[in-house]
Amino acid sequence: MSLRIGIDIGGTKTDAVAVAESGQIVQRLRLPTGFGPEAVVETAVAAVTSLSTATGVPVSEFASIGIGIPGAVDPVSGRVTHAVNLGLEGLELGAELSRLLGRPVRIDNDVNAAALGAFHLLEKQQSHSLAFLNLGTGLAAGIVIDGRVWRGSRGTAGEIGHIPVDPEGPECPCGQRGCLEMLASGSAIARQWPTEDPKPARALFAAAAAGDARALRVRQRFVENVAAAVRILVLTVDVDSVVIGGGLSSLGPVLLDEVRAVLASWEAASPFLASTRLSERVAIVPLDFPAAAVGAALVGLS
Repeated sequence: MSLRIGIDIGGTKTDAVAVAESGQIVQRLRLPTGFGPEAVVETAVAAVTSLSTATGVPVSEFASIGIGIPGAVDPVSGRVTHAVNLGLEGLELGAELSRLLGRPVRIDNDVNAAALGAFHLLEKQQSHSLAFLNLGTGLAAGIVIDGRVWRGSRGTAGEIGHIPVDPEGPECPCGQRGCLEMLASGSAIARQWPTEDPKPARALFAAAAAGDARALRVRQRFVENVAAAVRILVLTVDVDSVVIGGGLSSLGPVLLDEVRAVLASWEAASPFLASTRLSERVAIVPLDFPAAAVGAALVGLS
């Protein structure tokens, strides 16, 4: 059985899958992620060897092994930098894992990997291009065209979180003011809706559903800026679909419905936007679909 291995290394957990040639996930496991270079490498090796044991396929016979990881990633060399939540700065992850596993290991940024995973999910719908809008602590997008990640000339394609949209908005760590990430992300919600709930977005949406006036205002501003991110992606890249993913996608259909409602209201006011059919081109990743892990299994094809 030919299997591709995909591993999504997150700040607290690692999601790993074995994917058959048909695209079906035949095995999935989760491990806690260690902190620091040695621990991250050990976690990745443990994930691969555990999948080998679970599937009965030797590591040497896996068709490919791919990793999705936060931070700045050189997909050619496999070097990872600026992965602050993992304690990584300048780790030659691809080379080290290849040495330990005796197989080539390909590395990519986790958002790009998730974009590939989402594209794989929508391929049956004849989708040729897709933007994966990652709504987590921050905001960024991965763009896939005809099955390949589009990185741009310097690897910054999809960094729409640092497009300023509000000149009077809060200062962004990037040095600009009013960036989209400061208005449409998990950190933006946490800043505007302080709560003891470990999931501020969930608390915000619950309070808004209960009729809290302030929660309704905060939610509306958040949703409008998520819709703005969808509009930016469609108008700049003209992708077939924008798929919302990341931690905030756990809000599920309620988030998708709110975003679609905003897009529909804009379409009603603008014949030009109506012609783009924005509200029909946005979707949300299924709740339990491991997009980044599945995409990591495909990074060798991107």
